Amino acid sequence: MNTTTSKPKLGRSARRAVLVVHVIASASWLGLTLGLLALGTTAATTGSAVSVEASVRTMKLFADWLLLPVAFLTLLSGLVLSLGTAWGLARHRWVVTKFWLTLATTAATAFALRPGVNTAVTAVAAGGPLPDAGDVLFGPLVSLSAYVFMTVISVLKPWGPTRRGRRLRALARKSPQSA
Repeated sequence: MNTTTSKPKLGRSARRAVLVVHVIASASWLGLTLGLLALGTTAATTGSAVSVEASVRTMKLFADWLLLPVAFLTLLSGLVLSLGTAWGLARHRWVVTKFWLTLATTAATAFALRPGVNTAVTAVAAGGPLPDAGDVLFGPLVSLSAYVFMTVISVLKPWGPTRRGRRLRALARKSPQSA
């Protein structure tokens, strides 16, 4: 039997379980980002040094303990779903787009958002003002935009198959299905 036309690797129960984990992790990432945006907005707009410090310290707590585990769980569960189901990782443009955006936002969380929040906490804890409102606003805004976009394409599944997806579909139609 041709491996390009084989059935998905995940059974129905496993696929559903991984899908539930993926949806919960993705929704958690979106919710954490909304929380970060609210805290960043508070830190950037309040006149109270106590509120600024509380906001950035809470952002640090989210960034240090929750964001990366949720990001990695979203990435891992998405990979398992794509590789273990008929959607495939490189068969549909929307799946490829989600994969690369998830990878990019995970990297941005680790290498831009967390360091920006840490810089803000260090400055504010030392008694100084918030050094740059962009450190606490830009990351959550970009992330939120990416997550909303990924949610929309997950629901709408636009753009059709990739070149590889079209080729695999044509091969599946040509080869006789064995029972």
